[in-house]
Amino acid sequence: MEKIKRNFGFGCMRLPMLDEEVDVEQVKKMVDLFLARGFNYFDTAHGYIDGKSELAVRACLTSRYPRESYVLTNKLSGNFFEKEEDIRPLFDKQLEACGVEYFDFYLMHAQGARNYPHYKACRAYETAFALKREGKVRHVGISFHDTPEMLDRILSDYPEIEAVQIQFNYLDFDDPAIQSRAVYETARRHGKPVIIMEPVKGGRLVELPEEAREVFSSLGGGSPASYAIRFAAGFEGVMMVLSGMSDLPQMDDNSAFMADFRPLDGRERAAVAEVQRIFKTKSFIPCTACRYCTAGCPMGIAIPEIFATVNAQKLHQNWNSRFYYSVVCGKAGSKASDCIGCGQCESVCPQHLEIRELLRAATAEFEKE
Repeated sequence: MEKIKRNFGFGCMRLPMLDEEVDVEQVKKMVDLFLARGFNYFDTAHGYIDGKSELAVRACLTSRYPRESYVLTNKLSGNFFEKEEDIRPLFDKQLEACGVEYFDFYLMHAQGARNYPHYKACRAYETAFALKREGKVRHVGISFHDTPEMLDRILSDYPEIEAVQIQFNYLDFDDPAIQSRAVYETARRHGKPVIIMEPVKGGRLVELPEEAREVFSSLGGGSPASYAIRFAAGFEGVMMVLSGMSDLPQMDDNSAFMADFRPLDGRERAAVAEVQRIFKTKSFIPCTACRYCTAGCPMGIAIPEIFATVNAQKLHQNWNSRFYYSVVCGKAGSKASDCIGCGQCESVCPQHLEIRELLRAATAEFEKE
């Protein structure tokens, strides 16, 4: 882990897009600025942006900079292998897609009670540790979405795990579904360095309700993202905080305040507590737009976009959200009422949302005569 510079990373799940393709020229500028400001940690996965994230990493980073100048993390995702023999060919495909000969970190992806038995049955952890012995992986870790009890089980089964990536932000800190605090404490109890994902909860801690924005504005400086990311980065044992920056201005803002990182002071922590209180009064759908739900939806429903319109309607109560709903559904070719109730979406949702019920509520809200 000695190659890592600073504790801020570039998450490559929400890259800027031009229509259906990654905006490669903008991503190159983002990579250049990120490295110029002294950061070097990049995170991708085989399924991000339907496989386009790895290719963008190759086009914008690995083909343009020497291997020793960056740290690259990739993941083993359970939906891409059915048996043990599938893992190494998939790994080789990932190396090729990214244009590298090894990964600095290789994480067992989105671990939890639903998919851990699959990884165990396929000896995925054992394969990853073998790849480390062969020099094709420097460090083996996990990304995790489940209870602290489940994390304790995995870390007890595989004490060789070197890092734990968890969802952690001030909105989820004491949320009974996500349990960020308890999961973080479990990782630390096992002595594992922590990598933070979703510090701004898929942008929800950037696009704040007006009264919450005013709370941070009263501090006299700093973007909403700065308070969220600094909140996460200030905890002991946090090795890395990832931000899924989706355009150059976001990269400029995030990398600027993290280049001169300081933890939140008492006044700022009080402001965060007030914003937490405001969010609790709003009953927003806590969707992070990770898009795991849409990948297998047989009806092609644009679930994250629909939930965004529901949240916007709760904020503004105006015609614009209804208009946007029609635009979203028109582009997807399906609407909330097309849900057939198969439950595939709920089986993969890291937020443990009752998506079918939420889609029924969206239908009632937006598809009234």
